Amino acid sequence: MISQESIQQILSRIDIVEIVGSFIKLKKRGANYLGLCPFHNEKSPSFTVSPSKEIYKCFGCGRSGNSIGFLMEAEKYSYVEALRWLAAKYNVEIEESETSPEYKQQQQVADSLYIINNFAQKYFTEALLNSEEGQDIALSYLKERGFREDIIKKFQLGYNGEGRDGFTKAALAAQYSLEYLQKTGLVNVREGNAYDNYRGRIIFPIHNQSGKVLGFGARIIKKNDKAPKYINSPENEIYVKSKILYGSYFARQAIDKADECLLVEGYTDVVSLHQAGVENVVASGGTSLTPDQLRLIKKYTSNLTIIYDGDSAGIKAALRGLDLALEESLNVKLVLIPDGEDPDSYVNKVGAAEFIKFVNENKKDFILFQLGIALNDAGSDSTKKSIVVNQIAETISKINKTEDFTKQQDYIKQCSEILKIEESGLHALVNKFIREKIGKEETRLNREQRFEDESITNVQSSDVENDVTALFNKDEIHEQAMIRSLLEFGLKNWAPPGEHSVEETKVAEYIFKEIEENQLEELIDNKELVRILQTYKAWFNAGIEPTAKNFLYNEDQQMSALVVSIMDFNHEISPKWKEHFEGHIATREDLFAEEVFSTLNYLKLRKIKRLMDENQRDLEKSTVAEDQMILVQTHQHLKQMEIELTKHLGTVIFR
Repeated sequence: MISQESIQQILSRIDIVEIVGSFIKLKKRGANYLGLCPFHNEKSPSFTVSPSKEIYKCFGCGRSGNSIGFLMEAEKYSYVEALRWLAAKYNVEIEESETSPEYKQQQQVADSLYIINNFAQKYFTEALLNSEEGQDIALSYLKERGFREDIIKKFQLGYNGEGRDGFTKAALAAQYSLEYLQKTGLVNVREGNAYDNYRGRIIFPIHNQSGKVLGFGARIIKKNDKAPKYINSPENEIYVKSKILYGSYFARQAIDKADECLLVEGYTDVVSLHQAGVENVVASGGTSLTPDQLRLIKKYTSNLTIIYDGDSAGIKAALRGLDLALEESLNVKLVLIPDGEDPDSYVNKVGAAEFIKFVNENKKDFILFQLGIALNDAGSDSTKKSIVVNQIAETISKINKTEDFTKQQDYIKQCSEILKIEESGLHALVNKFIREKIGKEETRLNREQRFEDESITNVQSSDVENDVTALFNKDEIHEQAMIRSLLEFGLKNWAPPGEHSVEETKVAEYIFKEIEENQLEELIDNKELVRILQTYKAWFNAGIEPTAKNFLYNEDQQMSALVVSIMDFNHEISPKWKEHFEGHIATREDLFAEEVFSTLNYLKLRKIKRLMDENQRDLEKSTVAEDQMILVQTHQHLKQMEIELTKHLGTVIFR
């Protein structure tokens, strides 16, 4: 297990904006940062990061968390893996206490594929640069193709020799599991014999967004009609082809800076363009674009330019999956490389400046290009032309964002002119597809709403009779508000609102004094909130000074998630506020005493309200005059306490 000292060192260096910003594009918005959510498909940014609270929240899908939670969600890391990632990023040397066999097994399962891929990458690079066979065959081949050694090292290219089992023997000698070696696709086993899968091939490591090797592409060097030109890693726990764009790790900053992503088909296209200084480029690996790949692009830019070969296969490849790009609100352009060239050969032929000039001058609109290709294929066949009209109408219908309305209308006008049909007819057809899509969405939402309504009905059926009492009994916001006050202000010096502190009493001490241990469950219904308060108190009494950070990054994920939800964005002052009002605007920091006082008094008031209701029920049932008198006196006493608390409470801060 990682020691607490190492964990504290890691946590002290965390910068959530830096961490999240290495995965998605963030823009400052007031005190917070805003970007497109990496966890669901959204067209307008609703993913908010708070550097002061060290949390994120998406107001679209509702996901929230801290830096570690983000890494666990985005990279599918375990808690310990996320800590290790952060330790590597911030150069923290990890100290570990002895781990159990079960934990070691879990770590092996989680880390093995990454570890093997890292070993393989280094082995292949060493074989390329420093072995005689690698230099004579593979390195000379790459240099003949125009690749410089610095770009070869940047992309960590490698070579696997033609020997049957050179890598396999090295990996097994290093005590890597044969089972996991097979899972990575690096090794095959036939008739009980293990051998290399990528013999005689140039190796292209494929990296994730944090630079770790997910898998490999392997290109054959010698001509062999029986062998495939490329072999890719098989799908496994870390390599999912539909979610990967080759070169994205190296292109992220350049895409952000250029506000444009160039998409090519092959690995060598990416490497050649990077070498020429065109770094905002990634490759699809020759497959149809998937929603996950398009969302990966959308994290950095809304402008996608696809650069493919000008032959028929290249055209078809360029058009595959692009309707999905419209749904992602990407602005898609196409560039076809002329004269049987590909991006790799063309940039080497004309140079970077001419290549960029050619791209900028030859960008074609995706929809109009698609229409031209389809009409050319249809020829004079009226049936095929009808199919084209339907296809283009469906494509245009996917431009469905409100801010894209003008763009949609322009496409309808241009396409109707090209098709030589009435604009109103194409408009009606586009609307038909939109209505069908909305209808399907409404059906889905209605099903979900019915389920929610049934749940709400079940809850309402168990409500107590008095609506006001039900509000007090059910409203957890005030319980959370008190815990939030403790987490944020517990170490501040306490003084009642409007007074100056005289003694060195902390807010936490005041809260613990006001809420005795035996009163906890009477004042706070949520047992998890009680657990947070008890944990805080135990740490505080032990001489530790807890902050929200201790709970946000707690290994207990249930507690951490609850604290994230408590430290939400519900009470932010608008960044525009000061533009309209002069003078100092009181913040929660300024009003913390009022907040602590109010939340505590509210919980006490709720307790009194419950006691009054219970007393009233006893009074209604009682038939003994003496008991009735005691109950009446109890009611009067409770009522007086309620009046006093209400007087002190004033306005409730949290509604």
